[in-house]
Amino acid sequence: MENEFLSRLNAPVLYALVGVVIASVAAMCVFFLVKSWRAGVKLGMDKAVLKKAVVSSATFTVLPAVSILLGVVALSGSLGIPLPWLRLSVIGNLQYEVNVAQIAATGIGLSGLKIAEMTPQAYVTIALVMTAGILGGALCCLFTLKAYTKKLGQKKPDAVHSTRKSFGDWAMIAMFVGMCAAYIGSYVGSAAQDSWLPLLTALAAAAVMALCEVLERKCAVRWLENFDLAVSMLAAMAAAVGLNQIL
Repeated sequence: MENEFLSRLNAPVLYALVGVVIASVAAMCVFFLVKSWRAGVKLGMDKAVLKKAVVSSATFTVLPAVSILLGVVALSGSLGIPLPWLRLSVIGNLQYEVNVAQIAATGIGLSGLKIAEMTPQAYVTIALVMTAGILGGALCCLFTLKAYTKKLGQKKPDAVHSTRKSFGDWAMIAMFVGMCAAYIGSYVGSAAQDSWLPLLTALAAAAVMALCEVLERKCAVRWLENFDLAVSMLAAMAAAVGLNQIL
């Protein structure tokens, strides 16, 4: 029954719909790439410099995509491949998609993102929450980005190089700390009632991420910045498998 429902979530029609959307986004990227190249040439920029910018940008885009691929794999077991593929290929975010999908699942009464408990109604609800929640950023950009860009252009030169954090910086830090506290709290509660596996897995991921941070900052291993999230996720997955056998 589980395999039958999962096969419905991986139906060819869903792949076709998602493929059309992603192809449209890719076409837009190519359009703006060509337009930007022509604008650079028109301004008199050296083509070698433009080529170097394209190559470095492509490299910077491809390397972090490893963690995105892991996110698709992690969600595919309960939501199929098309939906995670779509969400993480357009304006989705790895941390957001996984967390919101989990919150939506528990909010409608499921014990988690488990294919054994998934129903068509639950799937539609989770997809709606994941999609609607991410639209906030797009709508803010649509209606406020132009005014915000003008405001940035009016900043004083000394303010550009200031190290003082703004309200937005502190708000993001507070939100991130609150989110981590909520999840760690749930893991501690799970450890007290049921299983230590979620808490130990989170601690393993945190330890690997901390090690990556040390290597990046103390040992100047800058290239690791593109892989630290993927490495910590892989380490957490491996730890979960190993700990599950022990516990």
